[in-house]
Amino acid sequence: MKKINKLFLKKKSMPLDSFLDKVLYDRDFGYYQKKNPFGEKGDFITAPNISNLFGEMITIWLVSFWEKLRKPKKINFIEMGPGNGDLCLSILQTLKNFPQVYKSINIILYERSETLRKIQRKRINTQKVKWIKNLKLIKDGPVIFFGNEFLDALPIKQFKKINGKLFEKYVEINKKNNVNFFFKKPVKKQIEKLKNFEAIKNNIIIEYPEHGFKELNEVCKKIRQLNGGALFIDYGYIKEHNFDTLQSVKKHKFNDIRQNVGEADITSLVNFNLYKEYFNMKNLNVDKIISQSEFLQKLGIMERYKILSNGLDNIGKSNLYGRVRRLIHPKMMGENFKVIFAKNKKCSFTIDLN
Repeated sequence: MKKINKLFLKKKSMPLDSFLDKVLYDRDFGYYQKKNPFGEKGDFITAPNISNLFGEMITIWLVSFWEKLRKPKKINFIEMGPGNGDLCLSILQTLKNFPQVYKSINIILYERSETLRKIQRKRINTQKVKWIKNLKLIKDGPVIFFGNEFLDALPIKQFKKINGKLFEKYVEINKKNNVNFFFKKPVKKQIEKLKNFEAIKNNIIIEYPEHGFKELNEVCKKIRQLNGGALFIDYGYIKEHNFDTLQSVKKHKFNDIRQNVGEADITSLVNFNLYKEYFNMKNLNVDKIISQSEFLQKLGIMERYKILSNGLDNIGKSNLYGRVRRLIHPKMMGENFKVIFAKNKKCSFTIDLN
């Protein structure tokens, strides 16, 4: 915990989102800069780590979108926060079944972590894939942005209504080097921003991804300018939530956010209606938000499972079924994870391939 003092050398306290940005992404201290958190040996497992079938379904969706865009000779697929590279590898492998799409597509990985970039480069050895740190470097389209568990890792501001007045959560370090949270009066400009969104207007606890919206602004700009869309899959909610959704995980177990700072993941549940409003404000269309279960089943994950299971013994079938079940079962990832698709207003393609 002594290292955390360095984050507070210039300021005794900071807003929650600034704190989260530092403990997750700081070059020297940040959680994502120091380790590979993915898989059984890490802190958590994401859908691409569970089964290649997830990557296959994303590829089917990608191919369908490419066809709807009238089969462009060149197209950019940008993965936001590509993790350990599992999804990218799965997409590359599956695209070999679609030679025309494979020839036309450029895969771009947008990754802030130098450590994860090194892991990705070691695993993904093809000229088809390029890495960027700045989305402004994308000059050609159409563009298809994709992020799996990208939105939940974006730092959030948190506000709370106390006796009818709004206060913002701040972070400080006490004399014993422990993390403390406290609330203080927010800047007026912040309050005005919050008033623009119906999805949080009546909440007692308001979570607002200001850092994330700034990052996504460039995504929206590219979609408007170059045509295309952005697909995001994440855990979150559609119905109104009125509680603190910040959570921390270490070694696949929940962790006190104030403990293991810089050594544990910190995320929040995604308010999908808030993001829908944001995309609409940026002049993009969002048709509807659906569950991961519905999304994957419409893409044919169960049909693909049946084909693959025919060549497996009973143990193999059971293992594959368990992985698919984890992705689509309502009490597992199926309903907890939602899918949102924001697109250029001229685009008629929908999230469920219609």
